Amino acid sequence: MRLTCMFSFILLFGAAGLIVFIHLQDPEEIVHQQTPGIKYNMGFQQPKKDCVSSNNRDRRLRKNIADGIATVKLSGSLHPAENVPTKLQSTDRRQSSITLGKDYEQQGEEINSIRLHKRRRRFVIKKSPILISMNSSTLNLPTLKSEDRSNSKWKTLYQIQRERKQIMRETCSKYKSNNRRIITPYHVSRIFVEDKYRVLYCEVPKAGCSNWKRVLMVLNGLAASTKDIQHNTVHYGNYLKRLDGFDRKGIYHRLNTYTKMLFIREPFEKLVSAFRDKFEHPNNYYHPVFGKAIISRYRVNATKEALRTGSGVKFKEFIQYLLDVHRPVGMDIHWDHVNRLCSPCLIDYDFVGKFESMEEDANFFLHLIGAPQNLTFPKFKDRHSNEERTTTKITQQYFAQLSPSQRQRSYDFYYMDYLMFNYSKPFEDLY
Repeated sequence: MRLTCMFSFILLFGAAGLIVFIHLQDPEEIVHQQTPGIKYNMGFQQPKKDCVSSNNRDRRLRKNIADGIATVKLSGSLHPAENVPTKLQSTDRRQSSITLGKDYEQQGEEINSIRLHKRRRRFVIKKSPILISMNSSTLNLPTLKSEDRSNSKWKTLYQIQRERKQIMRETCSKYKSNNRRIITPYHVSRIFVEDKYRVLYCEVPKAGCSNWKRVLMVLNGLAASTKDIQHNTVHYGNYLKRLDGFDRKGIYHRLNTYTKMLFIREPFEKLVSAFRDKFEHPNNYYHPVFGKAIISRYRVNATKEALRTGSGVKFKEFIQYLLDVHRPVGMDIHWDHVNRLCSPCLIDYDFVGKFESMEEDANFFLHLIGAPQNLTFPKFKDRHSNEERTTTKITQQYFAQLSPSQRQRSYDFYYMDYLMFNYSKPFEDLY
């Protein structure tokens, strides 16, 4: 009796597995596996609301099938040409059955090809990729005015820019493949647009981005002075346009004709600045989202209060999270690589400024684009104004808490940023 029950259970389990397999099978694959002459009862799906461009094609196909025509040219299809079946296997059935089977299969394949095209669309980026050749900007670094060429200060700053761009290009040529450069809206999602003075600014957090947004708002006529703009207005007001908000033509036009600039900061210093800002002060996002996950994963004998609030993350725990390939919570723009945020090997930036020489670089840039003379880069600290800025000395104090191995791995993590922007090794024992 027990053997019979076990045998029955195995049969039921196998049948259930077969049903699940059939249910999960891709309709495209089912159509390819049909025997000629057999038509699967697979009706048309209603077109999705977000697939407007495919509706007319779908209706034409229905009409063609009704008229006995089963040939439709799918221009711009996502499927490689070699994957489209063109021949059907022959059988020993009568010729009429073979012809009918071919008609049905061709119709089914084309119908399901369209359905598959629609289904895959949601996994493809909404806007078409933009193909741009290496360093194709038609603008490049703005030329010094004739009256500035005799000014030794402007000439020195101009030469520094040329050297920074050269190092960036050489690093990209050495470590990145640029034979086929494809720029998608994702690559420009962190770039802010100022149309009046034709400026594109790639936001790098903890490298003066709040004040740069204030400057862009003043340039755009949204405020009279940078001092009038509050922190929440800068980051949550949505007054500035992002480049990925434009269509393909708008993105391409601005990338090729606007002055593209970014400001960067020494990677370890930027990292410590982000840690101090997000984890050493009350924060209703970073503590519950990142803090709780970090404490739960890396702190031994964590208290219930720490697990509940996520407050009090230690720098060493934060570094453990950063270097963990299986992070309990994802990356964040405040400690991500500049190489990932701004794609400098894809986008040919015309101006590369540094936080360490912010005032000089920023005001030189404003001079180059012809900004109003009374507009200068603000010096005030955006948040925690009573607290000392993160300096090299403070950065070294935080990294002294780590083991040599952790410091080395942290340097390796930001190696491309160190190399691309010509920063020296922050510790002598690094290699």
